[in-house]
Amino acid sequence: MVKNSEGENLSVTLWRMVYQTYSWGKDCLDQIVGEHGLTMEQYLVLMTVKYHDPPVNITTIAQRLQRSTNSVSMLVDRMVKAGLLKRVRDRSDRRVVKVSPTSKAENAFKSADMPAWEFMQQSMSPLSYKDKNTFASLFQVVNQKLLEWLNPGADVEGMIKDDVERHDYFMEQWRKQPGIAVRGAKRRVTRRKKAS
Repeated sequence: MVKNSEGENLSVTLWRMVYQTYSWGKDCLDQIVGEHGLTMEQYLVLMTVKYHDPPVNITTIAQRLQRSTNSVSMLVDRMVKAGLLKRVRDRSDRRVVKVSPTSKAENAFKSADMPAWEFMQQSMSPLSYKDKNTFASLFQVVNQKLLEWLNPGADVEGMIKDDVERHDYFMEQWRKQPGIAVRGAKRRVTRRKKAS
């Protein structure tokens, strides 16, 4: 009985640590991109638009950010008012509205992107390459369990495969940025594909 209690306590401790790490990481990135005139949410929307061939519809942004379409729509409205995004009507279907970045957004994103990238690299620098792979593998196991819980009866394997493909595409786009090197990204993606 003691071992079960210890295991349960450790599970709760891990959840607390994951949440704490997410919160602190988000706060750090919010501060970094804030120095360039963006909030973390705005930075993520701009990253999604930039790396998915603008203009992009709001549903696609919501899917990539794993947010509700309504919340992303409200964020996009605020970004349009702030002069960071502009709405563009789809030529083939005038009912469809897409967004693309303004020059103001391009400049802010460009200045924030490298410091954000450097922070992500620096925050993981205490971990060896092997530890990072172990860390990623463990998160993948937990993420699969969470997806199964959130989507009973769904094709979770397909969802994971789609996520791997989106991640691969995203990393391919990010590698094109001057000064950004993504060592080992292909290896990690390949390993994830084998796990699914």
